[in-house]
Amino acid sequence: MIHSNGSPDFEPAARALKALLPGVTDDRLAAPTPCQSWAVGELLDHLMGLTLAFRTAAEKGPDPAPNGPGDPSADRLDAQWRSRLPVQLDELVSAWRGSAAWTGETAVGGVMLPAEIMGVVALNELVVHGWDLASATGQPYDIDDQTLDTVHRLVSQQASSDGTPGLFGPSITQPADAPLLDQVLGLTGRNREWTP
Repeated sequence: MIHSNGSPDFEPAARALKALLPGVTDDRLAAPTPCQSWAVGELLDHLMGLTLAFRTAAEKGPDPAPNGPGDPSADRLDAQWRSRLPVQLDELVSAWRGSAAWTGETAVGGVMLPAEIMGVVALNELVVHGWDLASATGQPYDIDDQTLDTVHRLVSQQASSDGTPGLFGPSITQPADAPLLDQVLGLTGRNREWTP
């Protein structure tokens, strides 16, 4: 979805991610995910941190983790994540709806980027980690093509067969006619066939 100001709308990706949360039971928190060596608890901690960091970036506030986000930890996961994460996702969506969010420069984790790029990086985080969470917890995951197209343009420019440290693993080549989600996942080093 695209706003009237031409910027991407985070709502579809946030909605898809929120739909997964009721299916994440406590016994799943130690389950593996496709994301590096993180278990579900670490992935949720990362999502808690990134939703706050990228909302602050949209508002041009002070970077909450100027030295980098650090490693996520299930031990640090907010006990109220089930109620807090949906609120933080809504706040993230709202923050990036303003035209001013997409102008100038902004920082996340000590990295300064043009806001128009940072916004798409944030959207990519929601989409890819949403798939990570869905795969780790055995849930279906559906993202609209417009959101996927926006994210695909970003990862096509940043992906590498060697990987992109801190962002993506080595890219996995997909057939030319593969679905757009498969192409995005492959470019970020993920295998659509991954299972826990």
